[in-house]
Amino acid sequence: MRRTRILTAVLAAGLLAGTPPVVAAGNASQVPLAADTYTWKNARIDGGGFVPGIVFNRKEKNLAYARTDIGGAYRWQESSKTWTPLLDSVGWDDWGHTGVVGLASDPVEPDKVYAAVGTYTNSWDPKNGAVMRSSDRGASWQKTVLPFKLGGNMPGRGMGERLAVDPNKNSVLYLGAPSGKGLWRSTDSGVSWSQVTAFPNPGTYQQDPSDTSGYASDNQGVVWITFDESTGTAGTATRAIYVGVADLQNSVYRSTDGGASWSRLAGQPTGYLAHKGVLDAVNGYLYLTYSDKGGPYDGGKGQVWRYATATGTWTNISPVAEADTSYGFSGLTVDRQKPRTVMATAYSAWWPDTQIFRSTDSGATWTKAWDYTSYPDRANRFTLDVSSSPWLTWGANPSPPEQSPKLGWMTESLEIDPFNSNRMMYGTGATLYGTENLTNWDSGSKFTIKPMVQGLEETAVNDLASPPSGAPLLSALGDLGGFRHTDLTKVPPMMFTQPNFTTTTSLDFAETNPNTVVRVGNLDSGPHIAFSTDNGANWFAGTDPSGVSGGGTVAASSDGGRFVWSPDGAGVRYTTGFGTSWSASSGIPAGAIVESDRVDAKTFYGFKSGKFYVSTDGGATFTASAATGLPSGDSVRFKALPGVKGDVWLAGGAADGAYGLWHSTDSGATWTRLSNVDQADTVGFGKAAPGASYQTLYTSAKIGGVRGVFRSTDKGASWTRINDDAHQWGWTGAAITGDPRVYGRVYVSTNGRGVIYGDTSDTGGGGPTDPTDPPPTGACAVTYKITNQWSGGFQADVQLANTGSSAWSGWALAWTFPNGQTVNQTWNAETTQSGSAVTAKNVGWNANVAAGSSVSFGFTGTWSGTNGKPTAFRVGDRSCTVS
Repeated sequence: MRRTRILTAVLAAGLLAGTPPVVAAGNASQVPLAADTYTWKNARIDGGGFVPGIVFNRKEKNLAYARTDIGGAYRWQESSKTWTPLLDSVGWDDWGHTGVVGLASDPVEPDKVYAAVGTYTNSWDPKNGAVMRSSDRGASWQKTVLPFKLGGNMPGRGMGERLAVDPNKNSVLYLGAPSGKGLWRSTDSGVSWSQVTAFPNPGTYQQDPSDTSGYASDNQGVVWITFDESTGTAGTATRAIYVGVADLQNSVYRSTDGGASWSRLAGQPTGYLAHKGVLDAVNGYLYLTYSDKGGPYDGGKGQVWRYATATGTWTNISPVAEADTSYGFSGLTVDRQKPRTVMATAYSAWWPDTQIFRSTDSGATWTKAWDYTSYPDRANRFTLDVSSSPWLTWGANPSPPEQSPKLGWMTESLEIDPFNSNRMMYGTGATLYGTENLTNWDSGSKFTIKPMVQGLEETAVNDLASPPSGAPLLSALGDLGGFRHTDLTKVPPMMFTQPNFTTTTSLDFAETNPNTVVRVGNLDSGPHIAFSTDNGANWFAGTDPSGVSGGGTVAASSDGGRFVWSPDGAGVRYTTGFGTSWSASSGIPAGAIVESDRVDAKTFYGFKSGKFYVSTDGGATFTASAATGLPSGDSVRFKALPGVKGDVWLAGGAADGAYGLWHSTDSGATWTRLSNVDQADTVGFGKAAPGASYQTLYTSAKIGGVRGVFRSTDKGASWTRINDDAHQWGWTGAAITGDPRVYGRVYVSTNGRGVIYGDTSDTGGGGPTDPTDPPPTGACAVTYKITNQWSGGFQADVQLANTGSSAWSGWALAWTFPNGQTVNQTWNAETTQSGSAVTAKNVGWNANVAAGSSVSFGFTGTWSGTNGKPTAFRVGDRSCTVS
C-alpha cells in the first residue's frame, strides 16, 4: 500500500484560543478590526499515518515525544494518556517544516527539546530544512534554518535518530544530513551549526538512482548518532560517538576523541544498512539492526548484530537466520532498567504480519511476539485490543495466517520506557501502539497491546463535506480513504469500505437529498467510484469507464439522480443512476475539476486551465464560458452556493499569475474578483450569521497581507481571520467547509494534522467596528487557566471578556503574580513586566472587542516553589470579575 503522502499543491489538539482580525476592502493598514475567539480541535480519527520516531527522555519519568513524517511532533501527556501537538504554529510559507526527520529530548535539561524539520530534499519543497529548539518542551520554538534540505517524508525516514544531544555536555548536538551533506554539529544548544569536516563519509545509498524526480534517487546520508555516555563526565563532551551512514559497505563510524576524528568500525557487517544503533553503556554493547534497503516500505533481508565496545568483537545475534528473512530489521530498543533485555522489529514484514523479537540475555536467545503452531495457525504472546480505534481492522476478515487487526507494518520505531520495563511503544504506518504489561512476555502470560495514539492526528485531507442532515462531516483522506463522523469527539468505527480506497480524492452529496453520497479514489485494483444511499454509512461500488487510473473529482446532482465524474486516465463522464454505465461528456477537456449546481439538478460546472465550463443537460454537453482573467493553472477549487441557482465561488491561482477569490451569480458567465482578497486557495459555506441573509463564507487565504483561515458574514465585503499564529497547521489548501447547521463552525483540511474544526464564541457574526470607539471603560471578566505545567515552567491561557455595553478599541490587562512568576513568550498580546506586575496589551489586529465578546491570549512562563494564579485583574480603571 502506498504511504508516501505528497502535498497536492506541489504536484498538480491541545486548545489555544485566538483573536483574529477583520479585513475589509481597501487598504489593509486602514481597515477597522474586530475580535473573535475560536476554539480549535481535531475531528477524532486517532493516528492515521506513519510514526517513524518515538523518543523517551532518560532523566525525567513520563516525558516522551513522537515524530511524524508530515504531521509535526507531539509530546506525551501522562495524566490523560494523550499526545499534544507541538508544531501547529508552522505557517503556510514554511509548510515543509511539518515533516520531522529527527527529534531529541535533552537528557540533562529535560525542558529542552529539538526537532530537525523539512519534508522533501528535492524540488517539491522549495525551502531548506531547519533545527527547531524549545526550552519549554515544545510550547514555543526558535528556529535555525540550515544550508540544505531535510526529508521528513523521504525514503529512509524511519532510520535514526538523526538528531542527538550529548548526554554529558548538552550544549553539543549532532545532526545527520541527507543528500551528501554529511555530519553537522552545534556547540551552542542548536543555535548555530557547522559541518564536521573530519567526518569521512556522507553516505552513498539511493533507493532508486534512476528516479529523475530526485525523490527516490536522493542519497539517504547520515542516519543516526548515539553516544557512549560512559566515556565522558558531566560538563565535558562525550569521547566515544557512533554514527550510522547509509552505505551498504561502510555503515558505522566511531570517534573516540569527542568528534575530532573518525574511523570506520573494523570488522563490521557489509551488504546492509544500519537502520538503528542503540548503546548499552552498562554492559558495553552497541546493538545494530540491519536491512538491505532504506525503508520504510522496502527491505527483503536483514540481520541484527552486537558490537562489544571494549574489545571490538562483532557477534551476529540475529533472531532468525538471514535465509529465513523476507524483511529487514529496524526497530531497536534496550530496557534501561534491565539492560540485557533487547527488542527489535521486522519493520518491512507485511505478510502475514510484522514481527517483534525480544531477548533477555543480550541477544543470545530470542522469542517472537507470535509463531506458528502448525501452519497456517499461529499462537500470539499478545492480545491486540483496538476497541478505541476500531477502524484498525480495516474491515478485513483475512484467512490465516493473517489476522485482523495486524501488529502493524513499517514498524521502525520501538521504545521501552527507560523508567518502566512494562511500558513499550511502537509506531506503524497507521498508528502508535503500546503496552503497559510488557514483562508478561517473559512470564509466559499474554501482554496487551492497544493504540496509545489519542491526540496524535496524522491524516492528509483531500476533501470535506458537511451535509445539511445526517452526519455533520464526511472526509476524503489519503491512505485511509475517509470517514463518516456522526460525533466529532469520537473515533468513527470504520473508514469507508466496499470498496476501501487507498486514497479518496473527491466526494460529494446531493444537496436536496443528502442520503445520496458519491466518492472517488485510488485503488491498486478494483473500482474507483462508490455510492451510498444512507448518507455514507454503507457503500457499494460503481463501474469504471474504460481507461480510468485514478479518482479525480466527482459531482452529484442536487437531487442525486445523476453524477458527473472526471477521473484520472479518462475524459469526463456522466451517468444517470449509480454508475452502471457511463457516457462521455462533450465540450470539456479531460482532467477538468467538476462540481454541481446545488439547486438545478441538470446544471454542472467544470474548470480547466483558466476556462470555466457549464452544462445544463446533466453533464452531457459543456460550454466554455467567455469569461477571462481566471487563474491559468489548475490549482483551483470552486463551489456552488446551496439554495441559490448559479451562485458560484472560485478560489485559486499562483503567485506568478491570477490568484485570488472570484464570485459569479450567473453560472460562471461573468466573474467578479474580490479586491480585498490577495490570494485564496479554498472556499466553503456555512450557516448564515444571526440576522444575515447570505451564508457564511470561509477560505484559506491571504488577506491584508496575512495568511490564515478567514470568515465573512457579509458576502465577502469584510473578512475576519479566525485562526491565529499558534494555529496554522502548515498547508491548508485542499478543502474547507462550514457547517450548515452550526453558525461559525468550520472544517479545515490539513496535510498531515487531520481534520481541524473550529467553533466560535461569537454569536452575532462580528463585523467591523468603528476605530474611533473610546478606550474600554466598561466591565470586564477574566478567566486565567494554567493549561500545562512542568518543573520550572508553565503555559497559561487568558480570556478577557468585555461584559460592558460599549465596544473597546484597544485594551490593556494588568495583574500581579503572587509568587514571582516570570512571563517568557506571549502570543496574541504584547506583555511588559516589572517585578511581579504584568501588563498584557492588544496587538494590532485584536484591539477591538465588541460588547459581549471576548479576546484570548496565552503565554509561557517560569516559576519556582509555587505557581499560584493571580487573583485580581484590571482593564484601565476597572477591576475585572475573575473566574
